[in-house]
Amino acid sequence: MRVIAGKAKSFTLFMVPGDVTRPIMDRVKESLFNILAPYILDKSFLDLFAGTGSVGIEALSRGSKFTRLIEENRVAVKTILANLEHTGLEENAEVWRRDAFDFLRRKPDRQFDFIYVAPPQYEEMWIRALQMIDENTGWLFEHSWVIVQIDPIEYQDVELRNLTLFDRREYGSTELLFYYLGD
Repeated sequence: MRVIAGKAKSFTLFMVPGDVTRPIMDRVKESLFNILAPYILDKSFLDLFAGTGSVGIEALSRGSKFTRLIEENRVAVKTILANLEHTGLEENAEVWRRDAFDFLRRKPDRQFDFIYVAPPQYEEMWIRALQMIDENTGWLFEHSWVIVQIDPIEYQDVELRNLTLFDRREYGSTELLFYYLGD
């Protein structure tokens, strides 16, 4: 697993020991950031269920002005911090050791242009997180994007009031769902 492009291009990232995280494949991450490339510069990014921090770190490497990474697992948080230090991208990042659902229940302290949601698979946690963001849109600017990473077999329509699904991309056993806030 590596940083694909930007300031930290080609840096190899440390993995979280054991099987507590589900790292994004480089091919999927590259495709995701090819989509985000025209929009990510000087934007804010929230990486929920951050795991190794690979997605949030890629956002920073490609010019995100600020990235917050939320991860509950203590060992994963240590890995994220090590990866940020290793890539030299820690200055514009915050790492919070916290349950993502507890975080989303909070009163928003800032808004994000992009929120990336990649929870453990097959537990419908993505639906819960997406619905919580939809109910608490204070985390978002108008026209912000919420991107969800799931296994394609997990997909189902989700009833939302504020977010609209505008794209779906499938990459083997990974599907990315793109939602936006606004008209």
